[in-house]
Amino acid sequence: MLWSNYFIPTQKEKPIDAKIPSHQLMIRSGMIKQESAGIYSWLPIGLKVLKKIEKIVREEQERAGAIEILMPTLQSSELWSESGRYNSYGDEMLRINDRHDRTLVYGPTNEEQVTEIFRKYIKSYKSLPLNLFHIQWKFRDEVRPRFGVMRGREFLMKDAYSFDLNQDEAKLSYYKMFVSYLRTFKRLGLNAIPVAADSGPIGGNLSHEFSVVADTGETEIFCDKNLLKISIDENIYNSDDKIINTVENYLNFYSATDDKHDAKEFNNLVAKENQVIGRGIEVGHIFSFGDKYSDPMKATIIGNDGKMSNVYMGSYGIGVSRLVAAIIETSNDEKGIIWPISVAPFLVNIINLKYKDDNCMNKCVEIHNLLEKSGIESIVDDRDESPGKKFSDSDLIGFPITLVVGPRELENGNVEIKFRREGSNQIIPYNDVLKIIKNKLFEE
Repeated sequence: MLWSNYFIPTQKEKPIDAKIPSHQLMIRSGMIKQESAGIYSWLPIGLKVLKKIEKIVREEQERAGAIEILMPTLQSSELWSESGRYNSYGDEMLRINDRHDRTLVYGPTNEEQVTEIFRKYIKSYKSLPLNLFHIQWKFRDEVRPRFGVMRGREFLMKDAYSFDLNQDEAKLSYYKMFVSYLRTFKRLGLNAIPVAADSGPIGGNLSHEFSVVADTGETEIFCDKNLLKISIDENIYNSDDKIINTVENYLNFYSATDDKHDAKEFNNLVAKENQVIGRGIEVGHIFSFGDKYSDPMKATIIGNDGKMSNVYMGSYGIGVSRLVAAIIETSNDEKGIIWPISVAPFLVNIINLKYKDDNCMNKCVEIHNLLEKSGIESIVDDRDESPGKKFSDSDLIGFPITLVVGPRELENGNVEIKFRREGSNQIIPYNDVLKIIKNKLFEE
């Protein structure tokens, strides 16, 4: 990919209405363009990152046994009336009348819609457990959309919905999603803290939110440092006991948001050196709510005793587009974004230091082709711009690795390599480029 054939509208100045680093950097690096309050177009660089995050979220959902579907953005208001939420959800839900004067809602979530799907097709306990998920654009008419995609009105969300025969099985489904979320965030380079939470408009009596610590977080987080050190076995889904033990190990450690924090309990349970206090950005939320929806919507099944009963349900949300901003909030410096390897738009930026030098350009293309054949995404900065502009844009966008190809070093068979996270650079033999990059990517 040549930069000159791509579309990356970077800008030097900070947008005056962007208050937090992620909002500023996403606009400056050409990831998004604001269309109206809380609504954004995703430009090529931003979309690449968004799709990579989406891919990781999907992989971990499927690994946990969830099955992907796709539900409509517009839902019948009748379903929401059945559940009792049509009037109670509030003004955040956008209501629309079509040409036949039928009321539709632009779904802020999908509990009602998925319950309708379940009750249409599932009649027996033999079809359980079942977990259905989708990744879809949602709309919530926020009173004060702010902070870019961190709190927008339109956002990409993964929401999953579990169906179980009884409370014990519903708890296991909940724990599987708990583990899935921790695995997902770890792959995104985030240390997520699970915190007991209120259920809000979703409902239920068991709920956890997952937050990452950042200065710009909206809530204050208190937790035990040891909670961040727990490892998750790669083969955890092979054993229900392993899932249960892992989650309950997490739940043994203190964690709370400011509205649930007990200072005395915190100091009694957590040694001073292990106390983590900071601002938290919510990146996921899970709920177990029993028959809150299945009861009014008559989603029943025949149990193994031959009796009819309400199905037990849970829902599990991850803000996919919000994760883009959360990663940037936790990983940036004065120069720009610092992407983890897993979601970087391109892994390597190859800068042609001498725009009109054919030898330099040929070597850039040669390196690019070599990397691409090895499955390493790269882009060649072939623009007629100053070296300073090219270096600045490379740091701003946050490519993990930058290769600098110039005539002076090429004469000696060398190129310069820069590592964004470490802020280091070194001169390396041209013939060692692939080996060194592979070793670096393997480390991460």
